[in-house]
Amino acid sequence: MEKNTNWKTILQDDIPDQWANEIDHFEAQIERKRQGAVADKVFAETRLRRGVYGQRYDNGKRHDGTETRDLVFPCGDLTKGPETVWDAPGMQRIKIPFGGLNAVQMDVLADLAEEYSDAVLHVTTRQDLQLHYVHIDDTPDLMRRLAAVGITTQEACGNSVRNVTACVLAGVCQEESFDVTPYSRAMSAFLLGHPDCQDFGRKFKIAFSGCREEACGLVRMHDLGFIAQKRVINGAEQRGFEAYVGGGLGAVPRQAKLMEEWVSEADILPLAQAICRVFARMGEKRVRSRARIKFLVDKLGMDEFQKLVREERSSMPHDSAWTDYLEGVSSGEPGPLKGAGSLNGEPRSESFSQWLMTNVYAQRQSGYGVVTVHLPLGDLSSFQMRGLSDIARKYVGDNVRTTVEQNIVFRWVCESDYPDVFQALDAIGLSDPGAGTVVDITACPGTDTCKLGISASRGLAGQLRTQLAAKNEFLDDAIKNLKIKISGCFNSCGQHHISDLGFYGASRKVGVHSVPHFQVVIGGKWKDNAGSYGLAVGSVPSKTVPKVVDVVTERFVQERQKGEVFQDWVGRVGKKEFRAMLEPFMKVPAYDDDPGLYTDWNDPREFSTRDMGVGECAGEIVSLFSMEITKAESEAFEAQLSLDDGDWKQADKRAYQAMLLSARALVRTEFLDLPNDPQSIVDEFHTRFYATERFFDKYAGPKFADYLFARHESSRKDPDRDSAHTLIEESLLFIEATHACENRLTGAATGGVQL
Repeated sequence: MEKNTNWKTILQDDIPDQWANEIDHFEAQIERKRQGAVADKVFAETRLRRGVYGQRYDNGKRHDGTETRDLVFPCGDLTKGPETVWDAPGMQRIKIPFGGLNAVQMDVLADLAEEYSDAVLHVTTRQDLQLHYVHIDDTPDLMRRLAAVGITTQEACGNSVRNVTACVLAGVCQEESFDVTPYSRAMSAFLLGHPDCQDFGRKFKIAFSGCREEACGLVRMHDLGFIAQKRVINGAEQRGFEAYVGGGLGAVPRQAKLMEEWVSEADILPLAQAICRVFARMGEKRVRSRARIKFLVDKLGMDEFQKLVREERSSMPHDSAWTDYLEGVSSGEPGPLKGAGSLNGEPRSESFSQWLMTNVYAQRQSGYGVVTVHLPLGDLSSFQMRGLSDIARKYVGDNVRTTVEQNIVFRWVCESDYPDVFQALDAIGLSDPGAGTVVDITACPGTDTCKLGISASRGLAGQLRTQLAAKNEFLDDAIKNLKIKISGCFNSCGQHHISDLGFYGASRKVGVHSVPHFQVVIGGKWKDNAGSYGLAVGSVPSKTVPKVVDVVTERFVQERQKGEVFQDWVGRVGKKEFRAMLEPFMKVPAYDDDPGLYTDWNDPREFSTRDMGVGECAGEIVSLFSMEITKAESEAFEAQLSLDDGDWKQADKRAYQAMLLSARALVRTEFLDLPNDPQSIVDEFHTRFYATERFFDKYAGPKFADYLFARHESSRKDPDRDSAHTLIEESLLFIEATHACENRLTGAATGGVQL
């Protein structure tokens, strides 16, 4: 069928009425917006709640230089914001609850990518799928075709309950308490479009995990998370969950805290509803940067928050949907398509043996395994998606899932079918080994398509993957299992906080040029459901990151003790020594000495200011700001050392001092005689940069400055570990914002063009 087919008419009998009405309403809103009858902000939230994002692009090409499909629709500068080019090509996010897919859905997704996008599908870190370069006029029909096969984009974005995620091994895991799949499915369906979830200040993310020790659902980085457990009550074994609340990554991460030690399976939906009601009623609505539930939990304290939720729960009228789904839990999820079999002893190729070692997990059900399809950077083509749907039909049926590590898995693969599945994957270019290893790098879109991207996270990930894969067979076993995760900015969409080695995008000014950088993050932990969060210990130019990875991993191999994992080695070496490893890479040579450092991965253009007529000594200029901001960065690092030593008070004090030094560095670009006392610094910063809004980031607004003001106004006599950790994170973000402000101001003063 041609693209202009009237899908609304053709599919009307296949789409649930409620979903059809939602899509019709959205289509009407598009037309009203075109007529000028809908305000920009209202329409922005409308399209976001349907999963439609604005995106960054460059004249019909990806930022890695590869061609997209012919862009026959109107194009505009999306960096100006959705209000000015609301109908330009954008990104469509597609919700896949717990990552579950079937072959029919996979075929439709392949068709849509080919017809409406650039024939590429992207798996996200929330088990969603995304299509890029989609025109908004195409989105209603795209949504109808998805809805006809049981997929919705409703509330994939916006201030809503996002995709509910769950462990991809649920039901087949060797360690789990029980299969959490039906509970995650029920939660997703129950909260979708629920009236109690329509008045949030920000997004709300939920996850399910079958066990506590592994990564599974990464519960501790979620707004609300459930970990499965069993108890014997009145002589009978019952299913239930630990409930965690108030987690999240983003600019200032929080680990979720245990709210309830036991929630019966019959109570998880009403508990979630009660939490949503409290969040909607009491959560921040005006200051967006403080509007996640983690800030409400911090403000109230867990005891008071728990009390409010319990009161809310007791006042809610009964809803049969709370427990109706339980009738189907005992019947279980789809089982195997074929009978169990064992892998015979025939000779194996080296490539098959490597793939078998890294990409296949033995299920607890004898004779079956889970096969992970390793997707570099989370991408696959329409052709490859159709190939995967053919494999699913032949070997596993409906047992396909997307993963939070941006891969796809086949569950219930018969062991005797491993060679045939490998050959089928090889035929479509998806037989790479290394799933879940150091070459399986997670990265957000970064500067390829994201409007907030600072540095090229995908470009760096691709380079690291190539570098590590080339010497994979020579890597020490301890290195092969490391997690590397990369974000294009501080928002942690690439989950850099919970990796062994994390990186997030930043920029630095050297003379009159800007240099793409990445902050190096250590101390994170993937296991134990995101067991700990790392902190940035230094910023290095983007192009030197591969060398940094080499130096760090080689030293780890040389120095690690028997059985010592990377996190333990980092703790033993200490952040001070770790930073010393980075310092040789932190120094940026003059532009004329190494102009390659002044460009980012897969982009030959200068990273920032171009064609400025640089003087002969410009490469050696060191501004007063550069000297003073270095003091702030050093103080923030010392705060981390105090945190590691258990001195919360000193960590808090130094993080506050880091913000003061950073603000002072900026003020002294205009007022050299600034008194060196906290009140004078804060007052002058407020007058010169906050009240004038010159400090404000285009997207973040005043929130980074608010971190300084909040701490300045607080006595903070007895900080604890969590509050000190948070303030350090805020100080690092404040410093980054100060760099960005100085870049904007000096760029404007010289007539430079800022990217």
